[in-house]
Amino acid sequence: MSASASTALAAQRIRHLEMRGIVKRFPGVVANKGVNLNVRAGEIHALLGENGAGKTTLMKVLFGLYPPDEGQILLNDQPVKIASPADAIWHGIGMIHQHFMLVPEFSVAENVALGLTSPREPLLDLTVVSARIKDLAHKYNLRVDPDSLVWQLAVGQQQRVEIIKALYRDAALLILDEPTAVLTPQEVDELFIVLRQMRDQGHALIFISHKLHEVLAISDHVTVLRDGEVIKTLNTKETNRAELAQLMVGREVLLRVDHPDVTPGEARLKIEDLHAESDKPGVPALRGINLEVCSGEILGLAGVSGNGQRELAEAIAGLRRVTSGRIQLDNRDVTGQSCSQLLELGLAYIPEGRLRDGAIRDFTVAENLILRDHANAFYSDGIFLNQGRIAHQTDEMIGAFNIKTPSRETPLKNLSGGNIQKLILARELSRQPRALIAAQPTRGVDIGATEYIHRLLMAQRSQGTATLLISEDLDEIQDLSDRIAVMYEGAIMGIVNRGEVQVKELGLMMAGVRRG
Repeated sequence: MSASASTALAAQRIRHLEMRGIVKRFPGVVANKGVNLNVRAGEIHALLGENGAGKTTLMKVLFGLYPPDEGQILLNDQPVKIASPADAIWHGIGMIHQHFMLVPEFSVAENVALGLTSPREPLLDLTVVSARIKDLAHKYNLRVDPDSLVWQLAVGQQQRVEIIKALYRDAALLILDEPTAVLTPQEVDELFIVLRQMRDQGHALIFISHKLHEVLAISDHVTVLRDGEVIKTLNTKETNRAELAQLMVGREVLLRVDHPDVTPGEARLKIEDLHAESDKPGVPALRGINLEVCSGEILGLAGVSGNGQRELAEAIAGLRRVTSGRIQLDNRDVTGQSCSQLLELGLAYIPEGRLRDGAIRDFTVAENLILRDHANAFYSDGIFLNQGRIAHQTDEMIGAFNIKTPSRETPLKNLSGGNIQKLILARELSRQPRALIAAQPTRGVDIGATEYIHRLLMAQRSQGTATLLISEDLDEIQDLSDRIAVMYEGAIMGIVNRGEVQVKELGLMMAGVRRG
């Protein structure tokens, strides 16, 4: 049987998936509360919800990574038991994880062949594997060379390898978990072409995302989860962003904040020919960065993850050694200064890694709120902390920044991601900073918290703060920024004014095409 015929049969194998009454419990948490989901062949079904809504848990149950505590899975109206990923693959179910499961040093063909051997056939003929990869690549317009080493491929190409891996195993139903998180706009467009082609050839696809415009663009139906329960399943053509956001959050949500006209002031933060190494000694992360951020301005820094954005934020914040170049704050050279020195000079920092660089899990809410200021005379009397003053100030910050916590003595680890992010914002912004580095400020937080954080950032702009906004969410960058810089492999590809550039041009710069 030919590869094409085998895949065609696979696409017919699952006509209907039903997840009925799925319950999944973890200690102290019920992640799925009697979830029902129906997906049919020839459709792209989006699974939408805030972080913690239960989307990924539900899909891990379907793929055999978690056993359900209650409920059942039916394929073509027949109950099945899926106890492992091997069971899922045998039934024709594939999953593309957000973080790719590839061996960088292996070729495409070797990665696809992994796990296909059996005791009877301990070695696979890679010539045969390569031939079928070429058939699948041609059929689905995936454009992958079987002989290429994975580490040499762009991120979008690596994702195609993951899709080919699933198709090679005759996946009729494909789960895609946040598949666009690391792609440029052009790569997203190419992925959507592939997904529509798979749908039209009879595959069933489950598309997990938090990006409303993508869900509306690619899906046929959408199921919204909230707090582990199905709120509603809709025909995508009959809904819109506002309705989906309201279903996700449970209230009306402002999807785009106002962007009032503000005349920028003087350049408050200047970065001149900045170079720094990556975490691997001798490997450059920053290659001659030049940027200026003015008071009353948000400069958005766009780029695919891993192109030096994190290293730039750490260098400015005093967490990474600068090998050459200069950083100025209010025309004062602050290159190489410590975090505490920069803090005193008016620099605030919202780190990309909340629990790595921004807060301490086992400390209380109050302790985290005074983490950077506990030694100040305001909070301490000699060697003793002024508990009354700490209680008053932290209660004020909890109220002002709408941090949802049982009390100021609650351990930070008991808060949601969105409320941890609000806590960090409260601590940094209550100092009335002159310059702010906001790295991925809404990553992993729900729509409601995102709306609130966007309002805070715009309020800082109105108060004259110079803000460098680093984000991989192009919608966020375009909504909030006055100017947009694009970073690729540690260098700036171009800087454009708000409203004067198309997404296509930003995507080209994100792929390494220098503007002009």
